[in-house]
Amino acid sequence: MILPIYVYGSSVLKKTAQQVTKDYPALTQLVADMKDTLAHSEGVGLAAPQVGHSIRLFITDGAAFAKEEAGMEHFQRVMINPEITAYSEDTFTFNEGCLSVPDIHEDVVRPKTVHIRYMDEAFEAHEETLTGLAARIVQHEYDHLEGNIFTEKLSPLRRKLISGKLKNIARGKVGAEYKIKIE
Repeated sequence: MILPIYVYGSSVLKKTAQQVTKDYPALTQLVADMKDTLAHSEGVGLAAPQVGHSIRLFITDGAAFAKEEAGMEHFQRVMINPEITAYSEDTFTFNEGCLSVPDIHEDVVRPKTVHIRYMDEAFEAHEETLTGLAARIVQHEYDHLEGNIFTEKLSPLRRKLISGKLKNIARGKVGAEYKIKIE
């Protein structure tokens, strides 16, 4: 089922998400619904808070970046209770967008490499070192679990320049090609 995506201004996006337990109600269905939602919204990642669940879960699908970086067509993950344990000092800038902030794209500087621990949907533990666009997607989605949105990484001047657009999103005055929700 395709879920509505909560947009800028929704309180669930500002909360620190809670750990997920194996007995979380309908977790398998939530993951399936998030995959459907992501596939129909043309995004590369989706965090549970973006669909109204303040839990530490996000999914990735880097296929849209396959032409820009080798291996991204295979970067599909379900990450439960992720923990980024290391960030590189090397950074790179990339123009980011967010399903919760429709119609805004801005250059964001992030570490080039991260090391992350997480559990998959079967609650099996994994550790990976990710670099480039995979690392960027993970950091962006991880920020959602911490109650942060990519616009907070912008300079004060850039934030001021887009403040009108952000206010319009919070009021529901935005065109998105997917279902949105404001809480």
